[in-house]
Amino acid sequence: MAILAEDFFKERKYPFIVTLLILLICVTLFLFSFNHTTSNTVAFYSVIQEKPPLNPSQASADYTANPKVQELPPNVTNVRFDWKLCKEPQNVDFIPCLDNFKAIKALKSRRHMEHRERHCPETRLHCLLSLPKGYKVPVPWPKSRDKIWYDNVPYSKLVEYKKDQHWVVKSGKYLVFPGGGTQFKDGVDHYIKFIEKTLPAIKWGKHTRVILDVGCGVASFGGYLLDKNVITMSFAPKDEHEAQIQFALERGIPATLSVIGTQKLTFPDNGFDLIHCARCRVHWDADGGKPLYELNRILRPGGFFAWSATPVYRDDERDQKVWNAMVDITKAMCWKVVAKGHDSSGIGLVIYQKPTSSSCYEKREENNPPLCENKDGKNISWYARLDSCLTPLPVDGKGNLQSWPKPWPQRLTSKPPSLPTDSDAKDKFFKDSKRWSELVSDVYMNGLSIKWSSVRNVMDMNAGYAGFAAALIDLPVWVMNVVPIDVPDTLSIIMDRGLIGMYHDWCESFNTYPRTYDLLHASFLFKYLEQRCDIVDVAVEIDRILRPNGYLVVQDSVEILNKLNPILRSLNWSVTLHQNQFLVGRKGFWRPTSS
Repeated sequence: MAILAEDFFKERKYPFIVTLLILLICVTLFLFSFNHTTSNTVAFYSVIQEKPPLNPSQASADYTANPKVQELPPNVTNVRFDWKLCKEPQNVDFIPCLDNFKAIKALKSRRHMEHRERHCPETRLHCLLSLPKGYKVPVPWPKSRDKIWYDNVPYSKLVEYKKDQHWVVKSGKYLVFPGGGTQFKDGVDHYIKFIEKTLPAIKWGKHTRVILDVGCGVASFGGYLLDKNVITMSFAPKDEHEAQIQFALERGIPATLSVIGTQKLTFPDNGFDLIHCARCRVHWDADGGKPLYELNRILRPGGFFAWSATPVYRDDERDQKVWNAMVDITKAMCWKVVAKGHDSSGIGLVIYQKPTSSSCYEKREENNPPLCENKDGKNISWYARLDSCLTPLPVDGKGNLQSWPKPWPQRLTSKPPSLPTDSDAKDKFFKDSKRWSELVSDVYMNGLSIKWSSVRNVMDMNAGYAGFAAALIDLPVWVMNVVPIDVPDTLSIIMDRGLIGMYHDWCESFNTYPRTYDLLHASFLFKYLEQRCDIVDVAVEIDRILRPNGYLVVQDSVEILNKLNPILRSLNWSVTLHQNQFLVGRKGFWRPTSS
């Protein structure tokens, strides 16, 4: 071997070996770099170099820099993605899981509103939606309750269809909401007072705080109840009337797209104080009464169902048939009629109450419908089929029936009835509330350069006990508290506190129109999502539902923030970092120039 080496050097062949070694090193480095890039969560999109990111002051005229907030370091900000505008049929108001036209067309039946339920596409939205022509910064709250820009939601079908009922009126550049409705002939204020007069025990804003408005129209009922300290989850399907829920959210009123079809509503058992239906076009007696059994599931013991519909006050054959079916089903469910009346315009109302004791169930001559068997104790309704049974009344760890929450506003800060009875759970809850109160006061209000006066619709993407929402209670905002399906279920606790929320899987699209929230908040959410889906897809969904000039606030690890930063900057958002754990992104009006 020594002789061979000696001959090699004598013949001066070593430059060849050196060159070969350098080549091998380069190939190795290339392969390592390639593997690292393709394993990155953002490598799905083509990556190209970009000019330095926009200064926050360039993003919008009213952005105020804060000396405590610094730009993220350049080494993680100089990347963008080759974004394109979505093509038809993915229009300005596209909702991926509700506008899956291919899946809807393939349905075998539409009998039970299957076409209005979720049908998420196999691939995520890999493009950005355009803005409506003439889109403007929304009218601020509280003026927005009564009028919005027509160009932001340019739909006039409901104006014509309901012109005699004063739901919505077009007036110049605005859509105006006079507070009318099919059942609100004397105005929604009069109707709200009529309900409480019919049953004074309701006590709006004290005993009754969290309600569900089924088939809500443009959500004027929920909007006017806000004056009485009542928070309403208004919902309706995406239907032929065009944009009812979009109108509601543009107005700054809590609302979501949903339907009582073949699946459970994405709310917890025993959550709502009152459920309301004013000519909501739900066939409650359909499928043996399954829609009513679903209301029974989500209504808390002692809660009320206020039904204002033609079978209550008309005597024609069709309405009487529906009324008789309601009598039979509600009796089998042990619901009692606790009030019935007519207002000055002749509109009828009946109010049912859910039992507060299981004794009625035990005394029924027939066990039909039977009590549901929930062997694993789970309280999740995500993609779950409607039941043909009655959900048992909730009990605490000692077997005692859970009590009604304390009157509002005490229920916001008191121990929730659905909280586990062990001392550790109680300590954890109160420590969480204290932590969020301090964090919002010290950081969110003063340290993150958020213009809170421009914020109305807020979503907490990983709500926990809703400490973030509770800490914002004195601001003129409302919060949709989302409990992801892969974290501990706290939604019953949230609603016990007098707040609203729903379940969701952030690896899918949310049931809302584009541009419907002013601020999205995510506290340590992405560490769970990274294990199941691409955070770029989640960022696209956030961009879809956030209004221009809206904020995303993320509290997470530096590693997660460094992954999110280039994605958000590629969307021409301004991005700042606070204390190495809070990222604030602000969406602008930028859209790609081509599709």
